[in-house]
Amino acid sequence: MFVLRFIGVLVEVVILFNFIILVHELGHFLAARWRGMVVDRFSIWFGKPLIQKKIGKVYFSLGSIPCGGFVSLPQMAPMEFLEGRVMDTGEPMRPVGAVDKIIVAVAGPLFSFSLAFIFATAVWLIGTPIGEAESTTVIGFIDKESPATHYDIRPGDKIVSVDGHPVSRFMGTGDSVAWQIAIGEAKTVHLEYERAGQRKTVDLLPSKDPVKGWQREKIRQLGIEAAEKAVVGKVISPSPAERAGLKPQDLVLSINGQTIFHPLNVVDILRTNGVRPIQLEVERSGQHLSLAATPEFPVKGEDVTQPRLGIGWSQVSIITMTHPLPWEQVGGVLENMYSTISALISPKTEIKAQQLSGPVGILGTYFTLFQSEHAMRLVLWFSVLLNVNLAVMNLLPIPMLDGGHIVLSLAELVRRRPLSEPIVRWVQTCGAVVVIGFILYVTSFDVRDLGGRGGKRGKVAPEETVFSGGTSPDSSKTTETGASSGK
Repeated sequence: MFVLRFIGVLVEVVILFNFIILVHELGHFLAARWRGMVVDRFSIWFGKPLIQKKIGKVYFSLGSIPCGGFVSLPQMAPMEFLEGRVMDTGEPMRPVGAVDKIIVAVAGPLFSFSLAFIFATAVWLIGTPIGEAESTTVIGFIDKESPATHYDIRPGDKIVSVDGHPVSRFMGTGDSVAWQIAIGEAKTVHLEYERAGQRKTVDLLPSKDPVKGWQREKIRQLGIEAAEKAVVGKVISPSPAERAGLKPQDLVLSINGQTIFHPLNVVDILRTNGVRPIQLEVERSGQHLSLAATPEFPVKGEDVTQPRLGIGWSQVSIITMTHPLPWEQVGGVLENMYSTISALISPKTEIKAQQLSGPVGILGTYFTLFQSEHAMRLVLWFSVLLNVNLAVMNLLPIPMLDGGHIVLSLAELVRRRPLSEPIVRWVQTCGAVVVIGFILYVTSFDVRDLGGRGGKRGKVAPEETVFSGGTSPDSSKTTETGASSGK
């Protein structure tokens, strides 16, 4: 059953990814036919054709290298080194004006932008889910090894700005806490935060996790995590939690009067409290309850150095649905792209090209999203992002890309005659080497990431934790109160 599901998801990913490529290349194809240009081949993927069929005067094919696609236009810049030799279509190769070449080059990105708006409209209509970390800037947990523990900053504080940039969410790019910390140019991170209605500031020294082997360099961080509701996912039987009357879906609000902003707050409290009785305030079906419990050391388990309650925390972040307008979505992606490119070219940030993703990373993300509870909504949202990225990246003035064709055509307009074919061929080859080399470079990191996509939320609970009197049921999908922190 798992194998069939895996194959099904993989097929869905490949179909959607190639559909996005197809629409982009269809823009070039239709524009070329409109301008009366010769179309030699329409191919999805590069390399030697696996399947090829001539329809009319055009060869349609599926290449052997699963990366991108192309429309072979002999009257544009020569690209035989990637697209193969020009097929004999029987059509005359008349000279083509620079304006026609620009129209054809722009058509692909234009179609990608149009598809992005179509996907964005669907997202607007059906909504897209966002988790707590994408809708709050309240600190939920501070790692004990974080520099933040040495300063007056604590769970419950609301971050207002990072290095002077206002923030509206914890995770993501753009105006998020994590992103602004990552792209910071100073040695310290200046945080402005709010506590009990008062504004405070602090300068913290960021840290990075060590890199092991051929892995991406870690981005700067402060060891802080967003506030996250402590929802009980499972109550182990027998356990102190069961005897106290805790039930799945209970929301733990406080312990001994200390507000809980994150499930890992409970870990810290139990570590400090020991086996002394505790008082829990919980919310159940809208009602507030006060429960008493006495933590115990498990008889058998992965971590028996501190007492536990026998709770498995739900790992499903509280989800809310939003319906952003199509132009807001596309505009947001453009803003994030600008922020990313600015960080990449700035010598003062630690954002590197290796932190980007290539085709393998994109396919891996789609594969993950297709398996999620809100698969269709998330896939549509990611497709907006991908199409906007595809359009903008292709417009960069790099030979081989659409932007490179536009630059060559503009040079032709200025000179009032085409550039010599040897020069164009040399320029295109150099551009191809740069682009292909870059794709291979980021793909090497994507392949390394395949085994651990999605990041780590923390140490997962052992499948068995034994309190005196019995063994818990499987808890492989929850996080124990004894779990260590880390992201």
